[in-house]
Amino acid sequence: QVQLVESGGGLVQAGGSLRLSCAASGGTFSRYAMGWFRQAPGKEREFVAAISWTSLTIRYADSVKGRFTISRDNAKNTVYLQMNSLKPDDTAIYYCAADYLVGVRTTLAHDYWGQGTQVTVSS
Repeated sequence: QVQLVESGGGLVQAGGSLRLSCAASGGTFSRYAMGWFRQAPGKEREFVAAISWTSLTIRYADSVKGRFTISRDNAKNTVYLQMNSLKPDDTAIYYCAADYLVGVRTTLAHDYWGQGTQVTVSS
């Protein structure tokens, strides 16, 4: 059983930056593909970014390409999401997710989910 805990969310002005962290415990983190998803009020949860356990495969949603960067530190059992040039449309609860597979998965079908961290971008 893998436990995921997100942190780093908060309130930021448009154009600002935040770095989200997701700390994992209870499993072999280095064997899990990791993803970030978000859910805005009244909307469905959507894919943001994903990274394979080797970090060799990375995917981004078109809406965040060039602004967000996903990375991981397997020694620290942590995955990060660096978010730059934030927009009000980025306001959402951000979730990290883990999936035991080679490669990445951009769908919601992940094995484990965190509780989420709120990101609010003011205009």
